[in-house]
Formats: sequence, structure tokens, C-alpha cells
Amino acid sequence: MSRPLSQTNDVETRDLPEPMSLRNMVGPGVVAVGIGLAAGEIILWPYLTTIGGLGLLWLAITTLLVQFVINMEIERYTLATGQTAVAGFSSWWKGWGIIICLAGAFQYVWPGWATSGSTVFTYLVGGGDPVWITVATLVIIGVLLSASKVIYKTVERVEIVKVGLTLFFIAVVVVFVISASTWGEGAKAAVTGFGQIPEGVTFTLILSAIGAAGAGGVHNLVLSNWIRDKRYGMGAHVPRLISPITGQEEAAGAARYDFPQDEANLGRWQVWWKRANIEHAFAFLLVCFITITVMSLLAYDTLFGRDDVKNDPSFLRIEGEVLAAQVGGWLKLLFFAIAAVSLWAAAMGLLDVIGRVASDFVRRNYLAGSARWTESRLYLAVVWGEILLGSAILLAGFTQPLGLLIVSTCAASVVTLLYSILLVRLNTRNLPEAIRLRGWRLVGLALAIGFYGFFAIAMVVTQLQKL
Repeated sequence: MSRPLSQTNDVETRDLPEPMSLRNMVGPGVVAVGIGLAAGEIILWPYLTTIGGLGLLWLAITTLLVQFVINMEIERYTLATGQTAVAGFSSWWKGWGIIICLAGAFQYVWPGWATSGSTVFTYLVGGGDPVWITVATLVIIGVLLSASKVIYKTVERVEIVKVGLTLFFIAVVVVFVISASTWGEGAKAAVTGFGQIPEGVTFTLILSAIGAAGAGGVHNLVLSNWIRDKRYGMGAHVPRLISPITGQEEAAGAARYDFPQDEANLGRWQVWWKRANIEHAFAFLLVCFITITVMSLLAYDTLFGRDDVKNDPSFLRIEGEVLAAQVGGWLKLLFFAIAAVSLWAAAMGLLDVIGRVASDFVRRNYLAGSARWTESRLYLAVVWGEILLGSAILLAGFTQPLGLLIVSTCAASVVTLLYSILLVRLNTRNLPEAIRLRGWRLVGLALAIGFYGFFAIAMVVTQLQKL
């Protein structure tokens, strides 16, 4: 690691590290998609398909493209500075960090993902209490995160396995279930239905679905932390998040690292930026597109037009029974098993998300000089706090999985709108001119703001009209 050339107000100037190979960069996009392959792909988008047909596929595709633009602007800032986007926002006003942390805590304290996984698990084994299964699952997740020497590596491995299993299931249903006519109807609906909202689909459900497509909310922002722990760009200079129980905690680094704007460093920047875009396009965008499309087509083929589909995850039980009747009982069991594992793995990732965002912000803004409250210890405190609060919510009687998911994912869409606006300022004012946000990406981010803003306002207006 090169020696710092200068240091002013906890900002160090160092050379941009040599780009790692594209193969070694694979990881953050997989983690993002692994956590995202849950509520949206398994529950919300298939449920929308059962009540509105394939007329919303255009919205899913549009949401993923919008998220790709947003995600790469989050990565741009951390690649260039080693600092998270939330830390960048907080450099203007600490209130932004507080708002985002509170929004993330609210978004993920509702254990909709874990409860949905437990509910599907009861379908798999033929019984059980989803509440107590969920509480036990949350505790197990907390123990796994606490015992991980390098927490990112544990989360990455879990999500890679999950993505692999999901893609295997998708390959199976493409071969054995989805008809050629359904593929044709899906393609037609995605083109001819653009901009249209099917009858029976509310703006609340739409805002929830776009908040669960791919990533969403604070989930996107933690890409900063993941690429930093993966050693992307200037993130290589920042200590990784190590468990205070099983690993040797590392000293905190500078608040921000800048690299000289010379020919050599800018040349390395171009390589880093190109490879980061490729990694995210294939590991996140493409995989999300495939999974949302196939799971929606599967729901259309098995459930559309039925009058026994209810506004809760019981429609997954019906879908499993249809798969058993069409192909065999083995496919029903595979469907339930992969759905349960996927939702539980998402719950693990989301606890990691809020733990990282909150601990990084609190440590750097309020406890930078504390020997006791290191970032790792704050991380575990936040994770276990979320587990205790989530368990309390369930034991208090708030156990409807789809309702919990809708609350969480609507919050995700609203917070995404907020930080998309902040990203415009961050990447146009807080970065050197040669690497800042401009051109079509600036236009894309402006469109993203309009996209999330339209549906958020539409939802509010709709709710006010009901008063």
C-alpha cells in the first residue's frame, strides 16, 4: 500500500490501486442480486401477475434499468474516494445520514422476508408455527454474522449459493413448465403494454413492487460498503468490517481517500469504472431481469385467472400444488425449498445492510474516538437490535407476511427517491471534474428521480382520496 502523499481534515491522497481482474471483481453485484431475489421475484411481482396478468413486465424492466443507473453512481463515489455514499451525504449535513439510517431501520425491522420464508417452509414440511420458526431463524442469522471473521465473505458465499439454486430452479421451470405461448404473450405485453397499469393493481402495490425489484431503498446504498470490502478502487485503502468476536479488529482509516488526477491514475480509473459496470450489468441487472421475467411467467402460467388467489403468501402453496399436478411432486418440494432458502438468505443480507450503513455512519460521525465502540461492535449491536425488534413485532401479533413486505418495500421506494436526488449533487460537486457524473448518466439519474417521484406522489394522492 502506498504511503499517503498528503493529509488534510482526515482526507488522504493516495494512488488509485491497480485494477483487479474482472473475474476477481465478481461479488458485490451477486450479493445485491442475492438479497434482492426474494420478496420481489418470489412474492410481489408474481402476485401482481396473478391479478393483473403480464401487463406490468414493462415496469419491472424499467425499474431494473433505473436501478442500474442509480447503483453505478453509488459505486462511482466509493470507487473514487473509498467513502460510502451515506458518508458523502453526511459531509454536508449529518441529518441526511440520520434520516437514511432511520429509514433503513424502519424498512428492515419488519421481518417480512424471514416470515415469508418461514411460511413457505411450513408448506414444505407440512406444518409448524411461522412466528417461532422466524424468531429461531433470525437468531441463527445473528449468530452466523457474529461468528464471521470477515462478514462480507460470509454474506457473499451465502448469496452466491442462493443465486445458483435460484437459477437452477428457473432452468427447470423453463424446460418443464412455461409454455411457448406464454413466452409470446410476455414479449407482447412488455412492448404493447408499456405505460399502462392493469385494472385491479393499486399504486401502493406498484410502489411496493418497484421497491422490491432487484434491490431497493437502503439496500442499494450498501453497495458502497460491499465494494469497499471487496477492495474496489480507493476502497482498498479502507479497513474491512471484521467480527470483534472471531477476528482481529482493524484500526479505522481516513474518512476519505482521493487520488491524484494525473494520466496514470486516470488511466487506472477508466479500467476500474469499465469493469465495475460490466460486473454489475451481468451479476445484477441480467440476473434480476431473468428471474423477475421467468417467475412472473411461471405465476401467469399456473395462477392467472384463478379466483382462489388471496392477498397473502398462500398463493405460493397453490402454485406449488399446480406444479405438482403438471410435472410432479418433486417440483413442488423444490419450489418450496428454494423459496424458503431464498427468503431467509435475503433476511440475512438485509440485516447486514442496515448493520453496515448505521455502524459506518455512527462511528465516523459520533464515536470516531471511542476505543469501545468500534465499527464492528456497532454493527453487531444494530444487527441484534433489529433481530430483537423484529421478533417483538411478530410476537406482538403483526404476522401477515405480505403486509409486512408492502410496508418495507414502499419505504424502500421513498428512500430511493431521496438519495437519488442527493447523488446528483454528490457526484457532480464532490468529485474531481474528470470523473464526475455527466452526460447520459446524469440524464438517466434525473429520469430515475422522476420515475420514483411519480409513483410515490401517485400513491400519496390515492391514499388521500380514500380519506
